[in-house]
Amino acid sequence: MILAQLPRLHLSIFAKSHFSLASSHFNLINPNPPVKLAKTLFSSLATVEPVPLPVSDSSHLEDAPMEIPLDKLFIPPETDISGDDPSRLAARILKGSNIVLSKYARDAQVVQADYVKSSVRTEDCPADGLPEFALVGRSNVGKSSLLNSLVKRKRLALTSKKPGKTQCINHFRINDNWYLVDLPGYGYASAPHELKKDWNKFTKDYFLNRSTLVSVFLLVDASLPAKQIDLDYASWLGQNQVPMTMVFTKCDKRKKKKNGGKKPEENIKEFQDLIQGFFETTPPWIMTSSVTNQGRDEILLHMAQLRNYWLKH
Repeated sequence: MILAQLPRLHLSIFAKSHFSLASSHFNLINPNPPVKLAKTLFSSLATVEPVPLPVSDSSHLEDAPMEIPLDKLFIPPETDISGDDPSRLAARILKGSNIVLSKYARDAQVVQADYVKSSVRTEDCPADGLPEFALVGRSNVGKSSLLNSLVKRKRLALTSKKPGKTQCINHFRINDNWYLVDLPGYGYASAPHELKKDWNKFTKDYFLNRSTLVSVFLLVDASLPAKQIDLDYASWLGQNQVPMTMVFTKCDKRKKKKNGGKKPEENIKEFQDLIQGFFETTPPWIMTSSVTNQGRDEILLHMAQLRNYWLKH
């Protein structure tokens, strides 16, 4: 399949142009805080009441469901919400996310999952033209556990108590018609400096040159306050117009207030407040837990609607 320019154009979340990044790493050059945009894609809807946000596995949450303003929703291409009242719109939002379901959300079930190959160069990746989704995040964010949860296989992707074990571009074929891709983690991998530089190089090359990449799913640990390295990585993806979905992991972990810890919902809101200065529109995001399987079905439905739109165009 030739490079799908139309889906990339519509699904990309663009970074603000004043963020300049070095080509050799993911850190921002400009240390100054971003200026909040005065307008957003849906700024004309800003005066409408927020929509109550459904939350997956809400039985274990202490607070009422979060609310989300219309201008913070991710509305897929060819999706019209103008005729929806608040209750109907709320029913169309994926639980624990800001993502509106579209007509392309179908065939989301995982029936078969197989490891195909590991590559260290983009040109060595499978060449069959099937669409793919890449998972990336800090080395201890729970990436392999999430992948195993998505396919309901305990050891499809190797999990380890020692972060940084994923060292290649690992392709897993799903239902014989699309791929999940496990990428090397960043941040704390116990590896020589030169090897980590190679990982960054071939990962970035994959993002920029892989024509069958539908979207990157950037995993962020919701049990911790926002990390600069995650904000930098998200900004780099946006700056380079790489389609991205934020996946907040470990949402089952409840910090105790007396110890000064924040709840996942609080950390997610903080991250969203920080990242809104990096982007013209709010990126799609989903709350997950590989322990409770929270967010599993929502991720698969989101992948399905992105994939089916990509295939059509």
